[in-house]
Order: sequence, then C-alpha cells, then structure tokens
Amino acid sequence: MSSARPQVQLAPMHALADILAELARTQPDAELLRSAQGTRSCAEVAAQAASDAASLRAQGFAAGDIAAIAAGTDELLRATLACALAGIALAPLDPASATTRLPALLALGGKRLRQASLPAGEGDFSAAALADGVADASAHAAALREHAASAEHAASAEHEKPALVIATSGSEGTPKAVMLSAASLAAAAHAARQRLPLGQGDVWLACLPLNHIGGISIIHRCLHAGAAISLHERFDALAVWHEIASGDVSHVSLTPAMLARLLDVADAAPPARLRHALVGGAALSRALFARARAAGWPLRPSWGMSESAAQAATRVENIDDWHEGEAGTLLDGLECRVEADGRLALRGPQIMLGYLNPELTPGLGLHDGWFVTSDLGRIETSANGANIVVLGRADDMLVSGGVNVHPVEVEARLAACPGVDDVAVTALPDPVWGDLLVALFVGAAESGFVHDFSRQHLASAQRPRRVLRVARLPRNAMDKIDRKALRAMAGEAA
Repeated sequence: MSSARPQVQLAPMHALADILAELARTQPDAELLRSAQGTRSCAEVAAQAASDAASLRAQGFAAGDIAAIAAGTDELLRATLACALAGIALAPLDPASATTRLPALLALGGKRLRQASLPAGEGDFSAAALADGVADASAHAAALREHAASAEHAASAEHEKPALVIATSGSEGTPKAVMLSAASLAAAAHAARQRLPLGQGDVWLACLPLNHIGGISIIHRCLHAGAAISLHERFDALAVWHEIASGDVSHVSLTPAMLARLLDVADAAPPARLRHALVGGAALSRALFARARAAGWPLRPSWGMSESAAQAATRVENIDDWHEGEAGTLLDGLECRVEADGRLALRGPQIMLGYLNPELTPGLGLHDGWFVTSDLGRIETSANGANIVVLGRADDMLVSGGVNVHPVEVEARLAACPGVDDVAVTALPDPVWGDLLVALFVGAAESGFVHDFSRQHLASAQRPRRVLRVARLPRNAMDKIDRKALRAMAGEAA
C-alpha cells in the first residue's frame, strides 16, 4: 500500500467556501438553486450556509472533523455548503439506511467523525439578514484561508484531509467509506466541465440521491462553474420530464433505469436546450441507447465510481457509433491500465485519498497511487484517445459449464428481445453447469419466446437455462440491480 498519487495544485480545503462567498458577493441575485421550496439566489444560499456552518461549530465541530448527516436531498445540499464554510468534511447518509450505515461509519472514522444535524427550516432572507449572511460567508472563507496558511497548520498538515466521505460497500457487503479531498473534488469538477461544458446560465437537473457520488458531484460541478442546480427530492419521471420539456434544463444525470422511465412518459423529443444527458451507474444496453437516440436524447454514456469522485470516462464524440460497454475516453488528468486479472485501474488527481480509517491516513486501497476497480475491461485505441470498454464487475462473474460468463453481456443481448422491458441474469448452483443461468425479465413477452430468442442469439454457455417473467426486478437506491436479492428471487421461484 502506498499513498503516492499525482499532485494537483487545484483546491485547498477552503476553495468551495471561497467560490460560494465570491458568487454571493459578485452576483447576489443570480439563481443558484431551485427546489420544491422555491428558487434561491447566490446570496440566499450563502447566507443559509453561513448560518448552518455556525450551527455545526456550535455542536463542537472544528476544521478537520467529519460530520455524518442523515437527511433528505434539500438538507444534504445545505450540509454540503455548510461543511465547506466550516472546513468540515461531510459524510452524507440516507435516513432510510442510517441505522445500519452509521454505526459502521462511526467505527471506521474514529474520534474525528461524529453525527451532526442542521436546524429545521430555512433562515431569514430579509435584505438586512442577507447582507449579514453574505458577510458571514465571506468571513468563514477568510478564516479558512488564514487557518490553511498558518505556520501551525502547515507544520501539522502531514497529508491532505478529506472534504467528503462517501459510504459504500466492498465485496460481500463489507462496509467501507471513500475519502475524497477538496483537491480531488475540484479536479473532478474541472475535468467534467472540460468534457461536458458547463457555465453561468446553465442548469443541471439533479435527481440522483445526494448521499451517492453521482448526486453530490453535481453540486460541486455547478458551484465551480457558477451554474444553477435544479434539485429534485427524488426521481419522479413525470416531474423530471416536465422540467426538461420546459426548456430550462441544460444538463441532467440519469441511470439507465431512469432514462427508460423518462422515455415511457416523454411525449416529444427533449428541447435543444438540453445539451448533455449523462448516463451511468449501471450498464446501458444498446436497445435502450438506440431507443433514446431515436427519440432525440443527447446521451453521454459514462463510467465512474465513488473512488474516482464520479465520472472517470465519458463518450461524447461520434455518439451514434457507441457500442455496449463503451465508456468513452478518460477525463483529462486520468490514467488507466488493465491489471493481470483483467480489472481496470485508475490513477490521477481526482482519485480518492483512500478508504476511511480512524487516523484519516491516505493510501488505504491504493497501490502507488493506483486504484484497482472492481470492473473488468479493456482499453481500445481511438482517434480521440484511449477508449475504455467496461465488461462488467469482476465479482459478478459466473462460470457456466466451465466458461466465464458475465451477466451484463447476456443482459445486453436479451434486452433486444421484443417484449422485454427490463432483464437481469443471475445463477443458481448446479452439479452439471456449476452456475445454472437464470434470466428474470419484465415485459409482455412469454418466457418460452425469450428462451427461443436466447437460443438464436447467445452461445451455449451464455444461454439461460431458466427464464422467469416477474413484475419487477430488485434495484437499489441508485437503480442498480441488487444481485443478492435477484439470486434470492430466482431461488424462490426454482
């Protein structure tokens, strides 16, 4: 294990605080946030953040601490900005899973990590209160700059400190948490804007959970770019489509399952104002891709993870030539290689500090700065650079009749079957096959028809031996297939 990682001169801990204070000072009336609570200007958002930062300080948090906050989307956005102003790292949690996640997180984080909360409701947005709030935000940012520059801090700063801690799970559900520094988050935001241009006047619709990197990274991108955030408490296909159709949205982040639901409710092509529909979080099938492109959606297939601060690769050029598994070229500053076991490894300024540990020491989970992902893949040379192709997760690999089979490849083929709206593949133990493949699908097709389709389009080892039609497939909060629940569902139906 080594903590060595490429150095980046991008963002000290106080950078996001500086950005928020500067936006409030130079364009106080510009829209920064819209949500179910209404629209908020730069000044209003900064004033609220300053008040919330003071609340965290009153709870005993100091610069370098980590505040674990279990809350809904609106409050987690407030927490992101409050922690930035207070110089505190945020560990966002979903309230629904906090009872199981929080104890594990507290055990991993040691004495610097504690649970916190924000005051209920919003602050005073009168003219006088706003002026005071903006001044307070500037004072918080200035204090962080002074702290960072002090000789005492410089002497004690042996390594970068986390600014964001994202709870995740390793193999077999082992709890882990990813530590991301302010520099990592800024590098990721900068690289994402280089690939998908974003600036003042743009609006990014955020309907992914903010306790996941795909959701909270939108906040960082928009703040760094001076763009507005349209925050949805949860994904509602009709609500998201109506806002996109209104012509007010320039960017949106979606999972493939969300995209499919939007296509079901959309009654027209999205307006030209929507320039980028970033799709990630799970495998995108060619059938869904083709359906969305035919409907006029500006798709941007991508690949990323918590450990890379979200996006690591995104396809933009020659989009209609896209094929399954293709993630596009790496974002600027990243390197990728294929390990001996076929897994993809990443290195660069946006890669995590390491996994959370009581001493907050960087390097856990890194090898000479490289993070070895759980994804199998290959690197193809293209005119635009190294093109990343993701074949699926290493821990999802099945062995059918002595042949390695990845569920994603089988699912991609079966998704093209007429009458199949959603499909996932798992396996049950079998004395002959080893892993006996089982396909579970949602749609109007008959199981026998899907069986026949698989015989025509899949190699023998890839063909599901059982095909089951179900009402819905088990998915987690990010709309990824819950593989453990899927296997249990197949077992119950056997």
